[in-house]
Amino acid sequence: MESTNEKRTRKPRNSNNIFLYTVGIAILVATLFTAWTPNSLFNSNLEEQLRTLLTPQTGFETGLTPQPQLRIGIVAGHMGNDSGAVCTDENGAVDLTEAEVNFEIASRVRDSLVAKGYQVDLLNEFDTRLNGYRAVALVSIHNDSCEYINEAATGFKVAASLETRDINRAQRLTACLTNRYQSLTGLFFHANSITPDMTEYHAFSEIDPNTITAIIETGLLNLDREILTEQTDLVAEGVTQGILCFINNESVLPPSVP
Repeated sequence: MESTNEKRTRKPRNSNNIFLYTVGIAILVATLFTAWTPNSLFNSNLEEQLRTLLTPQTGFETGLTPQPQLRIGIVAGHMGNDSGAVCTDENGAVDLTEAEVNFEIASRVRDSLVAKGYQVDLLNEFDTRLNGYRAVALVSIHNDSCEYINEAATGFKVAASLETRDINRAQRLTACLTNRYQSLTGLFFHANSITPDMTEYHAFSEIDPNTITAIIETGLLNLDREILTEQTDLVAEGVTQGILCFINNESVLPPSVP
């Protein structure tokens, strides 16, 4: 039981607090009645609507609806299947394989895109996930021969899928890859040396035809070995920026052809 002194010292309730509390209840009730339309009476129950109204919603503070992550596929050429091109030292011992270089580049591209908020699948050469694969874009990363050909055997190549249902978008992806990769690496684009192995690349016919795809050979493992193995981050960023150029519909300038 409370003493007389306790009753005397207790402060009266703040009328402002009572008013704000009453207003808050009134707003909540008004909101509920607004949401509780005749149609909603038949489509859902009040308990469910209450739960929705009283549960914090993601993106409420900004008023923006969260967008689903865009899926991108990156194929590390030859991984899980074979070594690809094989480089040897002066004694004939293997000191580098194309598969290793492809994987290092592809992994960095994957990491960069994931850091930017994209959902990225790093795929092997004959990955079972390629069957019917659907994504906003798929890029397969490869490299060319370890053999010395001549002093002009340096640079990169890009080719689009001939299987695509949207040739315009496929050409845009290759244009973006070519422009951004060339700008960042300074390597030449060999437009006239695209082979059937590129235009008829096996994955092109395995994935969903709505997936826009391309294959890039980021360099030749002889004269371009230094940039491919010692400036791998730069090489990967060139591919990443090409993909972002396509996804973000950025402007593209014609490539410089030697």
